[in-house]
Amino acid sequence: MDRNAFLALLRQHRAIAVIRSPDLNQGLAMAEAAVTGGIRLIEITWNSWRPEDLVSKLRYRLPHCTIGIGTALSQADLKAAMDAGAQFCFCPHTDSAIIELAQEMKIPIVPGALTPNEVVTAWQAGATAVKVFPINAVGGASYICSFQGPLAHIPLIPTGGVTVENARDMLRAGAIAVGLSTSLFPKAAVAEQDWAAITTLAAQLVDTLAITDSSF
Repeated sequence: MDRNAFLALLRQHRAIAVIRSPDLNQGLAMAEAAVTGGIRLIEITWNSWRPEDLVSKLRYRLPHCTIGIGTALSQADLKAAMDAGAQFCFCPHTDSAIIELAQEMKIPIVPGALTPNEVVTAWQAGATAVKVFPINAVGGASYICSFQGPLAHIPLIPTGGVTVENARDMLRAGAIAVGLSTSLFPKAAVAEQDWAAITTLAAQLVDTLAITDSSF
């Protein structure tokens, strides 16, 4: 998938379900619950249990969705993810070697950054978009808004504190999309295997973000 196609998907779907699971079957159930609620972009963190298998199985079970990985820390992580069928890659940091490899392998790459200097460094290194993490530590939507004057040309994806309730604020502030983990997959619901509750949250999120681009 080229960068323009991935950016188009981000603008279309707006939300990425971020799954970190200690169990393969649990990870599958979490993804399927989110997709039933309308989510179409799924990120599997590379520190999940057997992430290669999870990515591979989700590519087969959910062909109408786009499945990628997060928490990639090395080139080896990226190569293994590509072998498993990952369609995009998020990192918690910026590593020029990983970005360069992603470009060679033609996979969208979203490195993590926080300060304006880090965001620009990631973008100039060849990032498809930049993950602003952890957004809850630096003011949330207002922090994203502060980038729009000098750095509005850089697609930003806040994570780490995005909730079903504040996701729309992040988009209104200028984010191209948002990544949600704990808010979309509450620990109690996952522990109790209450997949219907997660589907309800996903549907609520999708409905909240189902607004025209002209509204932003």
